Amino acid sequence: MPIKQNKLEEILRSNFPNAKIQIIDLANDENHYSITIKDKSFNDLSKIAQHRLVNAALKKELLSEELHAMQLKTTADK
Repeated sequence: MPIKQNKLEEILRSNFPNAKIQIIDLANDENHYSITIKDKSFNDLSKIAQHRLVNAALKKELLSEELHAMQLKTTADK
């Protein structure tokens, strides 16, 4: 079952409350998203560590396959 964009944003905002978050539904099917997150919690972390934080926040959705495909871009907000 696909995940609604607003639900995805709610999850990310609860885990990264001060982040700048952009979510784009790439195929208009609630199944393929491009997610860009810029947050201070990423400061001094490698890209891999940043992505691990986001994947941990979305663990349930990724494991249940609600979130089928995700293009992820993260940036520290210094």
